Order: sequence, then structure tokens, then C-alpha cells
Amino acid sequence: MSHMSEPAPGVASPARISALLWCLPAGLLLLTAPLWLHLWEPGMFLALNALCAPVPSVLWAGLSLLGNAWGVLGLTAPLLVLAPRLLWAWLCAAPFAIVFARVGKALIESPRPAAVVDNSQMRVVGELLHNVSMPSGHTLTAFAVAAGMYFALPLARRWRHAWLFVLAAGTGLSRIAVGAHWPGDVAVGASLGLLAGLLGQGLLARLGPQHLQPQAWSLRAVALLMAVAAYHLASAGLDFAEALPVQRLVAALVAVASLLVFVRQSAKSALQAV
Repeated sequence: MSHMSEPAPGVASPARISALLWCLPAGLLLLTAPLWLHLWEPGMFLALNALCAPVPSVLWAGLSLLGNAWGVLGLTAPLLVLAPRLLWAWLCAAPFAIVFARVGKALIESPRPAAVVDNSQMRVVGELLHNVSMPSGHTLTAFAVAAGMYFALPLARRWRHAWLFVLAAGTGLSRIAVGAHWPGDVAVGASLGLLAGLLGQGLLARLGPQHLQPQAWSLRAVALLMAVAAYHLASAGLDFAEALPVQRLVAALVAVASLLVFVRQSAKSALQAV
């Protein structure tokens, strides 16, 4: 019977696939070494920043929202009802992402583009930032969320959700477009985000099925946190004033609507349990 559990010829085993996945963060970091070593700067930053300049700032501000914790909470609110396990997948990656971002910025003295480049040569959206550039926290967050959810999916379904990484890459590009980060900061943020997403799978595997139920105290606590996120999204610009209309749309049509459905679902489950 043992031969039945072996993978078909030409198909990689789950163990091999898992080993290859753990090589992704390091592989990306090595491939992008010329970027974070600043071998092509400031020319590459200026070229990308100028290439993105014709695009309305609201688009870049909106993409940056995918790297803001309140923004991600608001945007993923539907998962409370539709796919709680995927919600937990990125939440399990979040602690690692926070540590990587905080430690990186604390240990690496890295000036931002605005501190090095003549500001008249670059497009800046929002506040003019000068220090703690490495790594890009927004990019790290976006890739941690994307990787956390992507790797929590069954292998057969993953290819259909590669768009998660397209959005994360868009967040990284937005940080160059608004003049906040070097391409190298984005590359390192993406690498660390992938690592955070993979590390989060270990926590996700220890999460019991009871935490996926609408009556679970833990899921209700997340719902409360999302309600706070909806308030922040609706009340003030988080990173850019240009993003406020997008934030309010997310708060009203995504976060609040999802929370109302979840409250109803949770109440119904509680009544059935009585």
C-alpha cells in the first residue's frame, strides 16, 4: 500500500515543495542584491519615480493602503464570513512582519530618497520623509499578507490566487512612486514579507478549528479590531490625504457591511447553541 502514497512521476512531493518555498525569501534577496546595495542609485529610483509620475496620486495612495495595518484589516473584513482561515493566515504572519520591520529600521541607518536626491527632480506624494528607509514597512506588510493567505491555500488552488502577489508588488511600486523608498527597500521588504508569511503558517497550523467559528471569542475580538479599523479609515487620512475617499469607500462598503453580516451570523450561532 505504501506505493499509493508516493507522488506521481514528475510531480514534486509536498516535502520538496515546502523546502523550495523556504528558499524563496533568500532567493529573492540574493537576486535583488544590486538594488539593496544601491549599485544603480539614484538613477533607478529617479527613473521609476518619473515613470510612475503620470499616474494619478490617488492610485498610488490607494495601493499604499494595502501596506497599512488598518487598511488591510478593513479590506480583509469579508474573510470574517467567507474564509476565516485565510483571515487567520495573514494575522498569524503579522507578528513576524512587525518584528522584521521594527528591527530592520532600528538597526539599519538608511536615508530615504528625499534626503539624498534633489527634491525638485522627484515626485513626492504626502509627507516628505528623510530617514529609516530600510526595509519598506508597507511592502513588507503587503507581502506578508499575500504570502500568509497564498500559502494557506491548497496547492491545487494557489495558481488562481497569484494576483495576491501582483497587488503586493503594486504596493511596493507605490512606495517608489510617492518618493518614500528606494527600490532596494522594496526588494528587502518583499523578501521579509515572504518569510513572515511562511513563518505564519506554523502558527496557523496550531490554530484549532474552534477559532474559525463565528461564536469564537477570538474571531469576535478580530471583528472588534476591524470595527476600530473602519473608524480610522473613515475619520482621517492614514498615510495620504489623497487616499481618504478610498478609505471611506472601504470602511462603508467592505468593513462595515462585512461586520454587520458577521454580527448577524455570530448572534444566530449563539442562539442555536442555547
